[in-house]
Amino acid sequence: MAKAIKKQALGRGLSALLKDPENDIKSANDKNADKVVGNIIELEIDAIEINPFQPRSNFNEEALKELAVSIKELGVIQPITVRKLDFNKYQLISGERRLRASTLVGLATIPAYIRIADDNESLVMALVENIQRHDLDPIEIALSYQRLIDEIQLTQEQISDRVGKKRSTIANYLRLLKLDPIIQTGIRDGFISMGHGRAIINIEDLDIQTDIYQKIVSQNLSVRDTEALVKNYHESLKPKPVATKGKSSSFEINEEQKRAFTNYFGNLVDVKVAGNGKGKITIPFKSEEDFNRIIQLIKG
Repeated sequence: MAKAIKKQALGRGLSALLKDPENDIKSANDKNADKVVGNIIELEIDAIEINPFQPRSNFNEEALKELAVSIKELGVIQPITVRKLDFNKYQLISGERRLRASTLVGLATIPAYIRIADDNESLVMALVENIQRHDLDPIEIALSYQRLIDEIQLTQEQISDRVGKKRSTIANYLRLLKLDPIIQTGIRDGFISMGHGRAIINIEDLDIQTDIYQKIVSQNLSVRDTEALVKNYHESLKPKPVATKGKSSSFEINEEQKRAFTNYFGNLVDVKVAGNGKGKITIPFKSEEDFNRIIQLIKG
């Protein structure tokens, strides 16, 4: 506790330094900058403006009130981070929930880390800080990754290095942005999970996506159920094999042809043809003499 009191007292001393026009620090190379930049300083809340690059768009009011109660009792345990814009003017980089909650309980000052950064650095810091939070929904995280790509021109590999996440993890979040906006809203509002979204994204047709989404919500389907639905959909798209009858090679032996065999060999010849066109001719004989006779006929 004594350590916390000492830190806050130090912060108030540095705050006085920042309010001195003779010590207006605008860059890390200015006099006394090393005493301010990176240190915890008690800043007047009225001197802090909200970060226009704030990636978070939803704030749970109930959770905000709970945080306000905690701050009222224990104070702000984790300082916010700001960047210096002008004399006694700062812009929030991260910690908007703490700033909002502190305002709710009527605090005049808040502990803050001071950074001097351009807009790009500010955006990167804000996005990376928010990505690391556990209470962001998957779509907010995906949008933060996308902004790092679009506005800072970072690659997925570079983002991976910045946030300490695998590239495949980042890619999975980004793929959620291909979902129909209705489904993205469903994920943000907690109607379905990221796992559901990852299953649905394997369908390109947005109308089919929303149909499956409606089934998930109305039937309370699990992620595994959803994966089965998607699999069945893809199976239904595969061309079904056409059952074709093989061309028959069989043919008919008429009575006249049978009689021709019988008349030639002098015995009742049996001729049979199978379905594949193959067959056999059976020539009976009555004795060895009859057999030799038939042999002579075959030899011609």
